[in-house]
Amino acid sequence: MRRNNFILVDFSQRENKRKIFTMDKNNNTSDKKGLTRGEFIKNTALAAAGISIIPRHVLGGKGYVAPSDKLYIACVGCGGEAQNDIEHFAYTPKKNAVIAFLCDVDDRRSAATRKEFPKAPYYHDWRELFEKEAKNFDAVTVAIPDHNHAIVGLNAMKLNKHLYLQKPLTHDIYEARILTEAAKKYKVVTQMGNQGASFDGMRTLKEWFDAGLIGDIEKVYNWTNRPVWPQGIPWPSDKPPVPKELNWDLWLGTAEYIDYIDNLVPFNWRGWWRFGTGALGDMGCHIIGPSFKLLGLQYPTEVTCDASAVYSGIFKESYDPMSIPPSSKFRFKFKLPNGRDLKLYWMDGGLIPERPDELEPDVNMNDALAGVPKLGDYEGGSLFIGTKGKISCGWGGRNPRLLPLSLNNNIDVPEKYPRVEGSANGHWWQWVDASIAGYHNDYKGNAALPVPGQEKAYVDSPIEDYAGPLTETVLMGNLLLRSFGIRNKNGDDYDYPGRYIEYKWDGPNMKITNFEAANQFVKREYRKGWGELEL
Repeated sequence: MRRNNFILVDFSQRENKRKIFTMDKNNNTSDKKGLTRGEFIKNTALAAAGISIIPRHVLGGKGYVAPSDKLYIACVGCGGEAQNDIEHFAYTPKKNAVIAFLCDVDDRRSAATRKEFPKAPYYHDWRELFEKEAKNFDAVTVAIPDHNHAIVGLNAMKLNKHLYLQKPLTHDIYEARILTEAAKKYKVVTQMGNQGASFDGMRTLKEWFDAGLIGDIEKVYNWTNRPVWPQGIPWPSDKPPVPKELNWDLWLGTAEYIDYIDNLVPFNWRGWWRFGTGALGDMGCHIIGPSFKLLGLQYPTEVTCDASAVYSGIFKESYDPMSIPPSSKFRFKFKLPNGRDLKLYWMDGGLIPERPDELEPDVNMNDALAGVPKLGDYEGGSLFIGTKGKISCGWGGRNPRLLPLSLNNNIDVPEKYPRVEGSANGHWWQWVDASIAGYHNDYKGNAALPVPGQEKAYVDSPIEDYAGPLTETVLMGNLLLRSFGIRNKNGDDYDYPGRYIEYKWDGPNMKITNFEAANQFVKREYRKGWGELEL
């Protein structure tokens, strides 16, 4: 919480206690009673008592990290991915993060984390935590269902707290834009939880692109094994009791009220538009991210979408506007910084690109193009098609490889971009270090990869320069997918006017220009009592 470069220690205290004075943004130093450095200098009695400036490491011995050199974190969300985030912060190599507070609406999900960090006070409502404890933490990490990301993240930034926010940043396009503007306004260190941005493979891809190994990139195919939860199903009609350990009202948060159902919490909410963002929201930031950063993409200009339809009877298509289709594919058109056109494709629900001719017939395509050798880890990948060749990689740019695969035995491209210590693990550590240093202040070991046109980056996935616009693009795809379900009564049947058209997207103004009905999905209304997104 205190980020001065030295500690003023007052040895005049009778009980030999150290009084730590902190430095504000105007270089005034004060104690907890509000004594400024100017007043302190004028106080001749204290001056006579003997004030010494002592380096931090002298106070605690070798390996000691002073409290003023640590980041005190309030954690909103404690189970699942949140637990993974918390453990990465708690056990940084520098031991420079403190899990100061825990918050979760589900005592079952938070139980293990509360046991691991028993000294951290525990709250159910993040609003109460922020109101009562804001002065006692520096930063906030958020890993909760997508529909509540933005409201928590924005309020953290408004308190001038550094923010680590899981992917996708938000549920809606408008929310992503507001968070981007907030990150610029409040000047806090932000990082989206797409740890693949810190993989070595991101740097390798950039080096290969710079070296022109595959010429000018014209197409990129992206695909994933998601969804790995139920999608395309009707909302259950049963109304079971709410588990006593779960605060259902707080879990709903900004979403419209609806009765509790089984098998929604803690994971399957991803398949419902009320709360989740589907396969594209879950993995799009991981998988589209390398193209977005390394190729310098901004907003797409035209997008098309196809999705699978589910039938409840003979020639009777099921209709639930809140149920996400089980599979989908997209084509985004971008204008590259050099003026060339790029087509970027997305596929999910078991759909994959056309098999490259360079692969042998008996080779598993997913393993060959996107898997992690010896780990059998496949969750999705990308295939870059250039004028001179092809490169594929796993999610987050991991393990890039040339096609045909035999070419990988003779690659001679030198490393020129620093690697992040710990690779993907360093994505968490990097944010801690940058937050302690302060907004856009340098720190040792910084290996963040800047977006094209910028000389330097301080973290790999900052909201204002990268994660915000990337999230908007991912969610713009979901806008089309939701529009796919718009229907109008036509006699005994229905018309679907949002299907099989090319959508024109005005990115700066967040608006579809040729199908007005789609714009209802840019921004949703929050449930009464949960406020609005206001800077």
